[in-house]
Order: sequence, then C-alpha cells, then structure tokens
Amino acid sequence: MQDKILVVGAGGQIGAVLTEALREAYGPDNVIATDLRPLTGQSGPSEILDALDGNALTELVKKYHVTQIYHLAAILSATGEKNPMWAWDVNMRSLFNVLEVSRENQLSKVYFPSSIAVFGLQAAPAMTPQYSVLIPETVYGISKVAGENWTNYYYHRYGLDVRSLRYPGIIGYQSMPGGGTTDYAVDIYHYAVQGKPYECFLRADTPLPMLYMPDAIRATLQLMEAPANALSVRTSYNLAGMTFNPGEITASIQKEVPDFRVTYKPDFRQAIADSWPASIDDSAARKDWGWKPEYDLDAMTRDMLLHLGEQYG
Repeated sequence: MQDKILVVGAGGQIGAVLTEALREAYGPDNVIATDLRPLTGQSGPSEILDALDGNALTELVKKYHVTQIYHLAAILSATGEKNPMWAWDVNMRSLFNVLEVSRENQLSKVYFPSSIAVFGLQAAPAMTPQYSVLIPETVYGISKVAGENWTNYYYHRYGLDVRSLRYPGIIGYQSMPGGGTTDYAVDIYHYAVQGKPYECFLRADTPLPMLYMPDAIRATLQLMEAPANALSVRTSYNLAGMTFNPGEITASIQKEVPDFRVTYKPDFRQAIADSWPASIDDSAARKDWGWKPEYDLDAMTRDMLLHLGEQYG
C-alpha cells in the first residue's frame, strides 16, 4: 500500500522544504501539507489545520487515509521565552494530539523533531554525548525533553514507531527563520547579499552546532527510511553538521563579499546560546543508519549566497 503522509506545520522553515522533498520521494498527491495559515504554491494537496484541534487532525487522517505524520509545528526558543505558558501549551498539546491520533489509527510511523535545546549548562559543553544530563534553560527545551520521553513511552507502551532527531541550528535559503536562537546564521546571509551591514544578537565568539538545510532534510529522510530494528535510540538522535561562531561565519562570507560588515549587540538570546553545547557527538546516528553530513561552513556559504543572490535578483 502506498504511504500517505501528513505534514503538520508545513509552512515553517523546515516544513516547507521537507514537504517538497517528501513529495519528490512519495509523489505529490501522497503528501498532504497542513499549517495554521493557508499554504500557497503547493505541488500537492494542502489543508488549514490548527494542531491543537485533535478532532480536525483526526478528520484529516481519515479523509486522506494517512499512514505517517511528520509533526513539525512548534513555538521555538526565542519566541517561546516571551510567553512560556503559551509555548508549553502549543508544543505539548499538539504533540499529544499527534501521538493519540497515530495510536488510535495505527499509523505506521511518526516523526517528531527535537533540538539541541534539550541540553543545558549541566551537559558536556563539547561533543555532548547521546545520553547526557537534560536540564534545559528554555521552555522550548523543556517541551522537547518532555516530548522525547513521551515518544519513547508511546514506542514501548503502544508499539508506535516514533522517530526523532535533535536538530542543531538549521540554515537554509528557502524561507525566513521563525524565532530561534540560531536564526542569526540565516539572517546574516540575507544582509550580506543585499549589501547591508548586520547587527548580530550574539557575541562574536559564541560557538553553536549548525546544519545546512539539505543535510537536515537528507538526515530526516534517512532516519525515517531506516529499518526499525536498526534503531537503538527511541528518544531522539543527536545530529551534527558543523560548529562555528558569528565571527567565523562572518569571515566565511567576507571571502565572497569582502565589504560585508558585522557589529555585535548581544541580547537575551545570548544566555540561551550560552546554555547550549558547542558541538555534538552524533556517533549513534552514524552507526545505526549511516548518517554523515556533506556541507562544511564555506561550502554552505557559497551555496547560500548563490541562491539568495538569485532570490534578490
């Protein structure tokens, strides 16, 4: 039987790109894109969906005979700190809706993205291991830790095949960032292409783990296509690509745009970044399903500037 995939939060930074990648893999008509707002320019079916409405979610699962759900809707780290109770409510209620409808309708697979935000100051600051102390500093991180434990519970208690990745900062040209602490690494390219100076909200020497969008999408598809018996992690896999700080990404851009200038004015997001690891040990993902990134910083910079240059004309 052909899989039917429902993407919840298909209008977000990752969702928009992942939806199209899934349509290339499974066929446009077999991937249903949903978001809180109408989606435009879709190559396949799309629906408006409030992920907090469990009944509406159930109706779509039945309407399209859905077999897999990719649950990408969430309030991110920086936005969540402005209204923590709202962020907790959205992140957790939407996840429970997805888990319950998947259990009740016996879906074959569920994808739930986690984040390096699960780590806090008590975790190893470099090459943070797969199994580490998880005491996050943000409500986003708290919700992701809780989500990881619930997905693990649904796997062991109900046999629901839930899979997850702890994304580092994701960088892509396809859409604007959505309120995360690593968003500077997307914004900075937009300013460089437009010939504008950039004011960074982190210190120049703040290293963070990052991943280029093509690698993030490839990792997600590889995990979801891996045999279930190959997977040893049922909370969320550590995932790594590259580590750099704002000063290093600036230097990388200046190789291509010599006149580009950056100033630094740290704000509340600096404390969030300081609580996260500088690098991640993703050896479990490499061992279990063959993960390996393809892009380094300079390769990503050249590709970002090329595509954004086309967008800005």
